[in-house]
Amino acid sequence: MKYNKLVRDKVPEIIEKNNQKPKVHIAKTEEYLKKLNEKLVEESREFMENPNEEELVDVLEVIDCIKKVKNYDEEKIGNLRKKKFEEK
Repeated sequence: MKYNKLVRDKVPEIIEKNNQKPKVHIAKTEEYLKKLNEKLVEESREFMENPNEEELVDVLEVIDCIKKVKNYDEEKIGNLRKKKFEEK
C-alpha cells in the first residue's frame, strides 16, 4: 500500500509493529510546505464533515507546523489577529 502524504503519530513504528516495512522519505522544506498545505485542506475537510474538538486539534496542529517551518512570529500573529478582530 502506498501513501504519498505526511505521516505523524509514530505511523512508521505502528506499521513495523504489524510486521511490515514502511518506506519513508524526509522532505525538503518546499516539499514539506506543499505537503503541509495539502494536509491542511484534508484536515479542514474532515473538520467540516465532523466538527468536533479532535478534528479541530488536527487542523491546529498542521497550522502550528506551518508557522514553525515559515518561522512566523507568534507575537506578530497575535497582533494581526487582534487588529483584524478590532476592524471587524
